Amino acid sequence: MNTETPHTTAVKTPFWQRKAPLILVAILAALAVFGTTTQTWIHVVISQGSVVQSDLDIPGSKAAVAVSALALVALAGSLATTIAGKVARVITTAIVFLGAVGIIAVVLGILADPSAAAMTQVGAATGITGQASNASTTIFPVFALVAAALLGVAALLLLWFGRGWSVRTKYDAGKAPAGEKDGPVDEIDRWDQLSRGEDPTE
Repeated sequence: MNTETPHTTAVKTPFWQRKAPLILVAILAALAVFGTTTQTWIHVVISQGSVVQSDLDIPGSKAAVAVSALALVALAGSLATTIAGKVARVITTAIVFLGAVGIIAVVLGILADPSAAAMTQVGAATGITGQASNASTTIFPVFALVAAALLGVAALLLLWFGRGWSVRTKYDAGKAPAGEKDGPVDEIDRWDQLSRGEDPTE
């Protein structure tokens, strides 16, 4: 009598092709960008004739208001991707990618001309519009640029590899034949299957 021991054949995929790690990277990158805006982005030495006034430190939240807003949008899009269906996932991931592109564009503008970016805050501090100043950026805009680039890469990978992932919502789940998987099963998929009373090892 020949008996075979049942075994499972779990699909092992690189982490950069799996949903959970990519979404986690996107979330952390968006949080990192937002976190940098709480720090000083531009240091300004304001001069008026031969008199040098107090230095002015401008945080990213004031030097680049758009960066803070785009980081929050990207964070919301990343969180929404965790529960989105196929079509919604494409939309939310595209929003994340566009947010990353917008952040990169704004940060590059600040790095290229910090004096122009600081002009509004310098005017508010001195009461003089167009006040001459010597502005320089700190390391935090560079950190934001790196984090935004990582966010954009994660969004592109989500768009590319997400085409083969299993459906996530209860509405899409009814459209897939029983036992049929659209792609490799990751940790989030296993938890969803367990919550539906299914055996993820089958």
